[in-house]
Amino acid sequence: MAALKRIGILTGGGDCPGLNAVIRAVAKSALAGGLEVVGIMDGYLGLIEDRMHPLSYEDVSNILTVGGTILGSSNKANPARYAVPDGRGGWTIRDVREEVVATCRRAGLDALVVIGGDGTMSGAHELVRRGLNLVGVPKTIDNDLCETEITFGHHTAVATASDALDKVHTTASSHHRVMVVELMGRYAGWLALHAGVASGADVILIPEIPFDLEKVAKTCADRRKVGKGFTIVAVGEGAKPVGGKQFVDHVVADSPDPIRLGGVGKFVAEQVEKLTGLDSRSIVLGHVQRGGTPTSFDRLLATRFGYHAFRLLQDGRFGRLVVQQKGEITSVLISDVAGKVRTVPGDYDAVLAARAIGTCFGD
Repeated sequence: MAALKRIGILTGGGDCPGLNAVIRAVAKSALAGGLEVVGIMDGYLGLIEDRMHPLSYEDVSNILTVGGTILGSSNKANPARYAVPDGRGGWTIRDVREEVVATCRRAGLDALVVIGGDGTMSGAHELVRRGLNLVGVPKTIDNDLCETEITFGHHTAVATASDALDKVHTTASSHHRVMVVELMGRYAGWLALHAGVASGADVILIPEIPFDLEKVAKTCADRRKVGKGFTIVAVGEGAKPVGGKQFVDHVVADSPDPIRLGGVGKFVAEQVEKLTGLDSRSIVLGHVQRGGTPTSFDRLLATRFGYHAFRLLQDGRFGRLVVQQKGEITSVLISDVAGKVRTVPGDYDAVLAARAIGTCFGD
């Protein structure tokens, strides 16, 4: 402990429930251990623009149940590829990693706790390579970070998505419709799969299993023939038809990850109606999946992750990411997860269970 006097905390990437619980656990543990704690605003952007402030015990009290992050976040500020206006209506990409390191040195930060997903951890890996003492905490509603069984925020997002799918059931039944609900998840299907199974969706479409529209349409038509007047389709935003590409909603030019997926739900609903004549509607659940009060599961997991991150700092075990493996909290090298995406295996038990009870995956 004597080697550490001042630490910084930042939350990178998209927001999710449980971020404040991690901030609280790290900050309170560190403050109780005699350390100064600094909150870095808006993720890596705060390091790039040198925006940070001390965190007191009062600052991190009563935030356990609050969604979002008191520190703010940014999913555009990658120090390796930071976009700045070029004065001609476009963008110039700069590498500001050395500047970020210099900012940390000037601020007297002996170590950083970086809370984020795969993009944030890829950035963290680059800062570790440049000599910063750093530990990571895995955050994403998508649950797509490698080397960990679960990321905090996913459980709450599944609960939110499941609740929405439950509500869609009643209107689908009343109007005898095919209702297609597009969920987040990017290139991994964990959120659509877990919410779909939990809500009893009749069709679940995920990026890992390209779908055949004819088979999806047949499932909807067959249900009508046996007296099932409606069909619920849960589709991950990264799902794609066999031989086709993922659907891109728009491109964000000044983002290091410019592709924003979206549109597959509308496509599926339109094609099912065309192929079957069944009245079909699509819904994009969107950012509501990121919001709200974290579930008790996520509050507990985030607190455990935050405490373990503090222990890694305390023990001088830098360059590591807190993870859960076989139900236990442990850690791995950040380099082991940087630049990788954890996807749903074809033999995952939730997939097998869903198939066994008749759920269609479009294959």
